[in-house]
Amino acid sequence: MTTTTDSFQPSYGNGITVAPTGTSASSTLGVGSQNVVVTNLSSGVTAYVRIGTGAQTATTADYPVLPSTQISLSKDRTDNTVAYITDGSTGSLHIIAGRGL
Repeated sequence: MTTTTDSFQPSYGNGITVAPTGTSASSTLGVGSQNVVVTNLSSGVTAYVRIGTGAQTATTADYPVLPSTQISLSKDRTDNTVAYITDGSTGSLHIIAGRGL
């Protein structure tokens, strides 16, 4: 059996850049997308993210995004919020929804 995986197809024009701190904050995502790519633009700050429906609060126990890395997370099509936090420093994340890996 052959399995093919589509490359990531971003929802162009809908990406956001945020500045997470030690206090959880959140932003709205596109409903209907299957994935979210998070790029940590900071060279020395680990960020943590949580994706869900409605109000979300991220903690440092959530998914880590290491400094200067990029991750792709699957999500439910109804998930519409991404929350983010750091361990206290101010960071920079670029977040964009889409589909594929």
